Amino acid sequence: MTTGEGAAIRQVRLRAPAHTPAPRAVGWWRAQWLLLTAAPVVVLAVLGVFLASARFWLLLPAALLALVGIGCAVLVPLWWFRTHRWEVTDEAVYVRTGVLWQEWRIAPMSRIQTVDTVRGPLEQLFGLATVTVTTASAKGEVRIEGLGHEVAAELADRLTRITHDTPGDAT
Repeated sequence: MTTGEGAAIRQVRLRAPAHTPAPRAVGWWRAQWLLLTAAPVVVLAVLGVFLASARFWLLLPAALLALVGIGCAVLVPLWWFRTHRWEVTDEAVYVRTGVLWQEWRIAPMSRIQTVDTVRGPLEQLFGLATVTVTTASAKGEVRIEGLGHEVAAELADRLTRITHDTPGDAT
């Protein structure tokens, strides 16, 4: 390796992306947990009320599932908020997600094909949005969830401008 080659190689340090989801994302995640557990709890409870012969064996799992669901709704979103991070630079989109199995995704600007903003009904209720960055990668899209809808709109606009000005063919 010549001196010129050594100067051209930059040392890259992986660091946590700078931004967290919007604080309202905790409420959104809690609502998702509660909705996820509410359906089976209600089914079990209704069956337990109407089927006297199996009442105990239906109401007990309903109560246990409700307790687990409430516990998860309280604790898991706080944990997610502490671990989920995102950042956009002029070179790439960085996203870190996951609690037990953390995943770091880095999408170079030259590989971005589309930028989408999605606001489902529950996200709209909490004033949130998700930005989805589709790349020319077998791994698929990079999702930044739990953003305030204004931040998501600005981010989509910024990504569109940066990718437009970035050389490359996104393949």
